[in-house]
Amino acid sequence: NDPFGENFALPVNIFEERVDRLYPLSEGLVQRVEAINAFLEDIYGERKILAEGIIPPELVLMNDQFRPEVAGIRPPHGVWAHICGIDLVRTGPDEFYVLEDNARTPSGVSYMLENREAMLRLCPELFRDFRVAAVDSYPDMLLETMRSVSPGSKSDPVCVVLTPGHFNSAYYEHSFLADAMGVELVEPADLVVDDDFVWMRTIGGRVRVDVIYRRIDDDYLDPLAFRPDSLLGVPGLIAAYRAGNVAILNAPGNGIADDKAIYSYMPEIVRFYSGGEAKLPNVETFRCREPDALKYVLEHLPELVVKLVDGSGGYGMLVGPTASRTQIEEFRSALIAEPYRYIAQPTLALSTVPTLVDAGLAPRHVDFRPFVLTGSKGVQVVPGGLTRVALREGSLVVNSSQGGGTKDSFVLMDDGAAPTGQSQSQGQGA
Repeated sequence: NDPFGENFALPVNIFEERVDRLYPLSEGLVQRVEAINAFLEDIYGERKILAEGIIPPELVLMNDQFRPEVAGIRPPHGVWAHICGIDLVRTGPDEFYVLEDNARTPSGVSYMLENREAMLRLCPELFRDFRVAAVDSYPDMLLETMRSVSPGSKSDPVCVVLTPGHFNSAYYEHSFLADAMGVELVEPADLVVDDDFVWMRTIGGRVRVDVIYRRIDDDYLDPLAFRPDSLLGVPGLIAAYRAGNVAILNAPGNGIADDKAIYSYMPEIVRFYSGGEAKLPNVETFRCREPDALKYVLEHLPELVVKLVDGSGGYGMLVGPTASRTQIEEFRSALIAEPYRYIAQPTLALSTVPTLVDAGLAPRHVDFRPFVLTGSKGVQVVPGGLTRVALREGSLVVNSSQGGGTKDSFVLMDDGAAPTGQSQSQGQGA
């Protein structure tokens, strides 16, 4: 909802996506997020994984999302990826693959919470009859994560949500989460750095800030460290961060872990840092920067999904089976000209769920984004997630920017787990 009068509707479907058991997936999610944190700690520190040749150094050090400005910094409590969204696709009853990692600024959690609120009001009997895990504790879980990584010894550290402002497409989520956690929602002009400490301007004077959940991209976060023309940043913020005086969630520099070429090395990354095999498999991925892979991709373009390594939001991708001949040839030219910018994957037979569309109920493809929080006390998997649905018939693209919608995600508790229920106010609502 735009305060200047323009409304943007995200379709919410009342037929839920059911994930019978999240708990068998939890071990794989925890393992993957721990590996992502270890990878980020390493590449901005000793770079052992590069020295041992597990990943080509140029793939990291020459990547636009690698931030040399934060090299040598160790975030408070050693946590880089505090909030992760791991996109999963299901190709069979118990067959899940990781499609993407989101360790920079994963969004969508407000839709998870709002979808549940809507379903509780529409179909309260579902929550009485089934053991559906509650999700309404997420703001408390996030706030506890923020407090746990405070760099100081305060018993009640000052936490804020930093937004670029109401023109941002995700402003509603920024405002929603700040309100739900009971912390201040601030814009860059509300913060000032003095002597390597961050202060918030208030009508009662300046208040020192300990933890910032930032929803501003690295490029614009601090004009003294990154883009000097940024009007959205807080000058000196990275200096305060380097001095260990403020925690930033997620850590600057995390974007490298979202890169789709880096994603293709996640099995090796997990093995390198954990000593074991990945419990959640990747989708088979062809790195077009490699000549043999490029040759295969060019020969099989109509069968593959091709993505920009730094793409997001469903932009800059080709879905071969549904693409026109013109689109395929355009991508062929782009691949030949700049192969290092692309990866390719087989077109998976994604699971479908009943979806209410104009013509009635129809199957539509979905993916599932569980959220994983990491603080000083360990890793927690949120007992729910965001189900994204491709509303166009036959489409495999679930992103809201490409016309996708969302569903509530029912995670059913194990028989041995104590029922947690929904909050009292929600559980009674109808």
